[in-house]
Amino acid sequence: MDICEKWGVEIVMPDILIPAEKIEQKVLKELAKKWFEDMIKYVVDVKREIIAIGGELHADAEEILIEDGSRQEDLWGANFYLWNGYPDRIEYTALINIRPSQGNPGMEIMNEGIKKKIRIISEKLLLGSDEHVT
Repeated sequence: MDICEKWGVEIVMPDILIPAEKIEQKVLKELAKKWFEDMIKYVVDVKREIIAIGGELHADAEEILIEDGSRQEDLWGANFYLWNGYPDRIEYTALINIRPSQGNPGMEIMNEGIKKKIRIISEKLLLGSDEHVT
């Protein structure tokens, strides 16, 4: 049984989830173990305030969100380090973030407003700033 079936989260691609509400810690732990042990890749739609989390590539989650109605210019990739404390658990880097036309010439998100939106959405759907993995 894969992660999505086991925890009843919308399945959009094997082991990439689009949560409608906060993900349980045990699901986050399984996603981390599945791919990178200490980190989970995810893509945030900063306009729709949704995420696609899991998988090997940010581009896969980006594609899923675009197919779901997101606009590419609203999508930003990040990495979630589950066992790090706040604020070090979010790394704002991904290949999909390279967008000179949007003022972002490299992999790291430069716009502080976008980073803040990602942090707020991440705290709502993943782990709050005062929460720790148990």
